[in-house]
Amino acid sequence: MTGLAEQLREALRAFEQCEQPPALIGGLALVAHQVIRATLDVDFLADARDAERIDAALIQLGYTCIYQTDDVANYERGGIERLDLLFARRPHSLRLLRSAQVRDIGIGRVFVVSAEGLIGFKLQALKNDPSRARDIDDIRKLLRAGRGKLNMTEVTSYFELFDSADLLTELMRELET
Repeated sequence: MTGLAEQLREALRAFEQCEQPPALIGGLALVAHQVIRATLDVDFLADARDAERIDAALIQLGYTCIYQTDDVANYERGGIERLDLLFARRPHSLRLLRSAQVRDIGIGRVFVVSAEGLIGFKLQALKNDPSRARDIDDIRKLLRAGRGKLNMTEVTSYFELFDSADLLTELMRELET
């Protein structure tokens, strides 16, 4: 984890020039919500207004942008280090970014999106690519770890947004057993 930890620390230093600090999402963010799983990359939610600043900072650190749209950017360095960004521009994602809290994830303190927000992002990824079994497993683990603490109105709204209310019912039934 040393390489990933240093990659995260380096990115956080580079992001200090951003108007809004990016927030961790993805596998590393799960740690802040008591869900542990292996990951090989670093994922952030960043304000779309900071996209050019972030791109310049990452290029200066030796990353190559391998894909970029108005909504996402994927970077790699040395053929093994990956850093992915989702750009917040819509009300839901901007709210999640602005409400991110500083959390200690064991390898440093960083802004992290809420568990409810992570569930929403994981659900969106699953909806975009139903073969992403890791995302449904992450959702399941976040629901279990957050049992009794999650804002279920918010969680339910994400499942409804992605026409997946039946999936939430199924997952909640699993938790009861």
